Amino acid sequence: MLNFEDEVAVSPIPGLGMQAVRGFMPASPANVGTRQQQAPAAGAEELRRIRVEDKRIINGRTDVNQLVPFKYKWAWEKYLSACANHWMPQEINMSRDIATWKDPNGLTEDERRIITRNLGFFVTADSLAANNIVLGTYRHISAPECRQYLLRQAFEEAIHTHAYQYIVESLGLDEGEVFNAYHEIRSIRDKDEFLIPFIDTLTNPAFKTGAPEADQQLLKSLIVFACIMEGLFFYVGFTQILAMGRQNKMTGAAEQYQYILRDESMHCNFGIDLINQIKMENPHLWTAAFRDEIQGYMKTAVELEYRYAEDTMPRGVLGLNAPMFKEYLRYIANRRCQQIGVEQLYPGASNPFPWMSEMTDLKKERNFFETRVIEYQTGGALSWE
Repeated sequence: MLNFEDEVAVSPIPGLGMQAVRGFMPASPANVGTRQQQAPAAGAEELRRIRVEDKRIINGRTDVNQLVPFKYKWAWEKYLSACANHWMPQEINMSRDIATWKDPNGLTEDERRIITRNLGFFVTADSLAANNIVLGTYRHISAPECRQYLLRQAFEEAIHTHAYQYIVESLGLDEGEVFNAYHEIRSIRDKDEFLIPFIDTLTNPAFKTGAPEADQQLLKSLIVFACIMEGLFFYVGFTQILAMGRQNKMTGAAEQYQYILRDESMHCNFGIDLINQIKMENPHLWTAAFRDEIQGYMKTAVELEYRYAEDTMPRGVLGLNAPMFKEYLRYIANRRCQQIGVEQLYPGASNPFPWMSEMTDLKKERNFFETRVIEYQTGGALSWE
């Protein structure tokens, strides 16, 4: 814990006593004196103003407190877009959903299973994602433009967790059952157990980038979270709930899922841009063996998400069935591989749900439920007709 009576250690790296990759890490009382004795005086090279060409996504040595000059303008633009798309769960009216849920004839048992399984996965999934950002990814990224977006992304993960809790509370579901599903439901637990080792890598206080092996571990974790967790593991659930909304069922929940899908699509796209930039700056990391390993993870992810589809949808419902999702997941996996420069795994896979692409327009959302969102505005104001 930071003790404000302690003297602050002087660091040889510019930026409030921080290692650029790590972010601000307050000195502990036990090592303040030692660090003061060992820290050399900052030289002219270390105190000079930041040059754009010196900035790096990882292992950068420039001051992470200085947002400008911009080098990664794409990250800043994504941050601005995310802020403009701000929303809060309480803005969505859940009264029709509540009436439908309480009506014994409002939904079939298969439809109710989809909702409870979906919430069982998502109520903790976004918390896992937020922890991965806040406790792991953020401290290993040395480009302040990218760190700025990661802070916004972490906030959006909190909004998503809030949204799922809002749905659970509105419907009067058993909170203990829903929030413990990631321990108790095998198809959910298996997905989370696949992800947790990658979280553990980045959140380990002893983990540091700088060596090729460590940099590959970081890159691997970024790929798993952008391309698999946010880019594949969410899509069975999104499709199921949005298909329900298209049939005018559970429209409040579906509208929230639509907003979440839009946010997660940007998270995925940001992660892919981050991955590709790291590849450009560190081509020695992108070996054939590394690419083979990524393909193996992608195959495993497709299998895990398909098992989840079978568990949530043991019978056909809403015009959907599990085999349709096998094709869809293969199509998405191909797309993610293509986006990061890995050979596609399932040649010829096609998209059985083309309407899903209509849900992610970042400028104007098409709401297929009760109302149509005309335009997203800053400050969270929504204009409706």
